[in-house]
Amino acid sequence: MIIQWLGQSCFKISTKNNQGEFVIVNDPFTDAEGLKMSKFQADIVTVSKNDDNHNNVDALRGDPFVITSPGEYETKGIFIYGIPAISVKEKKQLTLFKVIGEDISIAHLSDLSQPLDNDQIERLGNVDILLLPVGGKNSLDGKKASEVVSQIDPRLVIPMNYKIDGQKTDLTTADDFLKSCGLKSETMEKLKIAKKDLMTEDTRVIILTV
Repeated sequence: MIIQWLGQSCFKISTKNNQGEFVIVNDPFTDAEGLKMSKFQADIVTVSKNDDNHNNVDALRGDPFVITSPGEYETKGIFIYGIPAISVKEKKQLTLFKVIGEDISIAHLSDLSQPLDNDQIERLGNVDILLLPVGGKNSLDGKKASEVVSQIDPRLVIPMNYKIDGQKTDLTTADDFLKSCGLKSETMEKLKIAKKDLMTEDTRVIILTV
């Protein structure tokens, strides 16, 4: 499996199984915030929030299977679970997503702005890789994001939705989160991962560049 961060809360996940090779995209965005959305073919798209920074499916090629609401889904041998949440700061509906492919579970927490409740923790269950907002404003700040890491106890954390060069959104950088969580971190362009690489008790932070 290969995971790439495209900016904001958007990821490109390339995976394969006995049905073929597939591309999953979380939260494709418009170019309005200063970042440019790459145009490529997608097979599955999850949209966690109904606004331009999360649901620009038209930016992608192909005819993807699009999921925009809570529920349980299975397509192309990949299992997706949508869990309802609310952005307390914006008072908007969110969907937290858990995707399972290659026996790896990935949780995408959208614009979550407060720690998870017990029902959300139970429904997320075991999480190998956590895609976590850390930049504040309408989502978790560094301190609250570190609380969520403790709630889920994933093997890998990939921060998202924080300030990077060229982005117009008023967010903080990932530095506050890294200080608050106290976890080891490393930076890379993309993450190549297999289930065997996650057989560890330690949680690590992966900073993906755009």
